[in-house]
Amino acid sequence: MITAQKLAQTIFFLWIGSLSAFAQTAWTETAPGVWKLSVGKPEAYNLLTAAGVQPNTVALAALPKTDFPLPKEDISVKVVDGKTYLRFPLERGEQLYGFGLNFQTVHQRGRILNLHMDHYGNRDNGRTHSPTPFYVSSNGYGVFVNSARYLTVYAGSAARLDSKNAPKVQDRNTDKDWSANPYSDAVEVLVPAEGVEIYVFGGPKPMEAVRRFNLFNGGGCLPPRWGLGFTQRVHRLYTADSVRKEAAEFEARKYPLDFIGLEPGWQSKSYPCTFEWDKTRFPDPAGFVKEMLSKNVRINLWTNPYVSPDASIFPQIKPFSGSHTVWVGAVPDLTIPQAQKIYWQQFDKDHVGIGVSGYKIDEVDGNDSWLWPDVATFPSGISAEQMRQTYGLLVQKQSTDLYRNRNSRTYGLVRASNAGGSSFPYVIYNDNYSHQDFITGVINSGFAGVLWTPEVRASKTGEEWLRRFQSVCFSPMAMINAWADGTKPWSFPDVAEQVKAVAQLRMQMMPYWYTEFAKYHFEGTPPFRALNLEDGFIENVEKQTTVADLGENPYQQAVTKEIKDQYMAGEYLLVAPMFTGQSSRKVILPKGKWYDFYTGKYAGNGEVITITPGLDRIPVFVKDGGIVPMTPPRLHAPKAGEKVDLEIRHYGEKPAQYRLYDDDGETYNYEKGQFSWRLIQVERQKNGALKGRMSAAEKGKPDTVGKVTWRFMTN
Repeated sequence: MITAQKLAQTIFFLWIGSLSAFAQTAWTETAPGVWKLSVGKPEAYNLLTAAGVQPNTVALAALPKTDFPLPKEDISVKVVDGKTYLRFPLERGEQLYGFGLNFQTVHQRGRILNLHMDHYGNRDNGRTHSPTPFYVSSNGYGVFVNSARYLTVYAGSAARLDSKNAPKVQDRNTDKDWSANPYSDAVEVLVPAEGVEIYVFGGPKPMEAVRRFNLFNGGGCLPPRWGLGFTQRVHRLYTADSVRKEAAEFEARKYPLDFIGLEPGWQSKSYPCTFEWDKTRFPDPAGFVKEMLSKNVRINLWTNPYVSPDASIFPQIKPFSGSHTVWVGAVPDLTIPQAQKIYWQQFDKDHVGIGVSGYKIDEVDGNDSWLWPDVATFPSGISAEQMRQTYGLLVQKQSTDLYRNRNSRTYGLVRASNAGGSSFPYVIYNDNYSHQDFITGVINSGFAGVLWTPEVRASKTGEEWLRRFQSVCFSPMAMINAWADGTKPWSFPDVAEQVKAVAQLRMQMMPYWYTEFAKYHFEGTPPFRALNLEDGFIENVEKQTTVADLGENPYQQAVTKEIKDQYMAGEYLLVAPMFTGQSSRKVILPKGKWYDFYTGKYAGNGEVITITPGLDRIPVFVKDGGIVPMTPPRLHAPKAGEKVDLEIRHYGEKPAQYRLYDDDGETYNYEKGQFSWRLIQVERQKNGALKGRMSAAEKGKPDTVGKVTWRFMTN
């Protein structure tokens, strides 16, 4: 006789089986190496529709071919009570990365996260500036849940009763290794909606999964050359004369400077904003911006999107705004074309139209006490929750379009992004000021499809000032943010020359940085990323997690731990920042020979080394065969079409190749084919000496390369 309980269990397991069969047959390869599954009734408004980006299918097709990377029969999906439940299998020894821009953790397996747009509150709980619902497996695949809802993720932290790989049953009374967190063999995601789109990205390596994700989101951004120079954000109440004086002081002291950021005081009112110039501080905005451009210094404007009742556009924008205010300012519904037109026409006329080069868009991330509440409504019908998850995407896309319409690239700052934001020329920042967390943010940004800057603001000592400065010069944006206290690069005289040297190094390395960002755009490779994506670092995850005596192999012991204080910068460089109070540190070198960036001396191969670099230098190591193109020191980025001399440095013993990217550095003409890749080759001659050569410039393509010299760093 079948009991009611057994009947219910039978129905349950038949249901699960039918759901697994559905998952097994309904996947569609929507782009090369990218598979899509629609579950239930996916919402029309999601992260990809908000971002409005299109996959780079040509670049995706150029990646290695790959099969669907997961056993489809082990993926389960279901819609119950208006919610969607997703389950993806995990193997033993498999590690997870991603789930947004995290600042304290790199390994995400075993964690529970609520992916919710917010500022970083000193905890990696899913509430962050980019709660990207994308994760990467050490087994070489990625999963993306395309929802603009707050998602709850159990990243290998929950054990099912019917698990194929159930955890061992233990007795707390007698088992010394009893754990309150039993083994889990799945990632489970709760989506508060009646359906969702899921994407799986093939590898075969984790890096390829990340590249596919970025290319599926349009490819990474390609900033203008000047965006990769140095920027100073000045005190919030500076005047036009204050800015002129500060720019002149940079020039006189020989410190690089490419753009200055004006903080809230440039507006007639802020919190909420008018978006109009304060004529007492800036009596002639157009003349001021033009004058600064003539001195090779661009102007970037701080703002937040909330419209003051005193703003000239307020009566027009009010009918297209949300039900609740932020700092008593209207929140424009930027999904509505009429609202977009009213709002951005003001920016185009008074800012972009007079030569302003970009924006810092603040307070689009969160903090429940000041952002619109989840009970707010918007005239488009988009929920407050969805608006919060995507507002950073909306302001990035729509402000970028102002510059695209004028065929002029921009590069700025924003507090919020999400999946779909890879191609937008914005770097995330926040109000936290932990140097260590900043570096972990750089590492995790590569998994989240965003850029992050460890900005410098203030310091207690010259040592701290220099250490922070060294980190920003090896990051997506080299910036001092002096909005509160007016600090300058030379604020600590005891380290002023070292600060100048590292700022000049940033400028010297511009050909390398620019090429690495071009790879981000055309190939999807994050310019700054975790060692976990590096060949030779995570090859044997299963073996690494089951070593019996880690004391016998310190390298093996090191690579099983989270690496939160060193990262890759471009194709060849490994950066290991120093923090205040450190005189030495350990550095984990992946397999293969590595060399000191500054001297070319051999450093190690697949081992843990201890270094004592002194105060003057941030530790940087170069792969064997590394090629780093550099220019002479300069105070400003090259102008459009300007030729610059190159010193091409080669490290190690291996012959090597490197493709150097070139375009005009300022416009979107590269999208029309106006760009070139110059092949740099280093070969060993019969006499054993190394010799370099570079391919000629293509006829009719950009050529900004002047005289070329070669420097072989390893003798």
